[in-house]
Amino acid sequence: MKKIRLLVFSCMLVAGIQAQDMTPLVQKVRAKIEQVKDYVAVGTMKTDVSFIKAPIGKVKVYFKKPDLFSIKKEGGISLLPKGGVSINMSSLMATTSFVALSAGEAVVDGIKTRVVKLLPMNENSEVILTTLYIQEATLLVLKAVTSTRENGTYEMTMQYGAYQQYGLPDKVIFSFNTKDYKLPKGITLEFEEETKPLTEAEKIKNRKGRVEINYSAFTINQGLADAVFKK
Repeated sequence: MKKIRLLVFSCMLVAGIQAQDMTPLVQKVRAKIEQVKDYVAVGTMKTDVSFIKAPIGKVKVYFKKPDLFSIKKEGGISLLPKGGVSINMSSLMATTSFVALSAGEAVVDGIKTRVVKLLPMNENSEVILTTLYIQEATLLVLKAVTSTRENGTYEMTMQYGAYQQYGLPDKVIFSFNTKDYKLPKGITLEFEEETKPLTEAEKIKNRKGRVEINYSAFTINQGLADAVFKK
């Protein structure tokens, strides 16, 4: 894995030895996100995995700096991020030691963004490489693609509204590869008692997973006890 990291880093340097250092932009994005010390959010979650039957349900989401995060759903299936998997920008941007290089521009949902490659300096980091698509005018991350050691590659797209001044999205779409018809180690799924996995033939139909969360309200910086995040 160290060889892979070195190869990625070398390719980035070869592609543009004079590549623009994007650290100042990333730090501005971090500063915006770090306004939020904790939050409780309510919304709905839709889980779309080929071998899981899960209806849209109400969820309550908890976050506390630097990386405590929990989703609690009213019955049924729940998704609990662990390890290198994160479906919130606060946890994804928690590292302070990184190399940030410009990778050009791209359009996300009709919006022009600056593409930034974020490479953690810690060689033991679970995250190998993160690509951020940043709208510079608002300092909002509209898309993030993260490659990890153990949990494959994940993608998040975000849409913002009422809470964008805090860098908090109204909608998050988290996409991942189910890989070998099972979820990666970084994702735990809890089934309803009456829900049973589909047959192998049904599983083969789709190897992609998608979780969509639509937030309706946030309660920000009111203080959360660590006990909230314990199972």
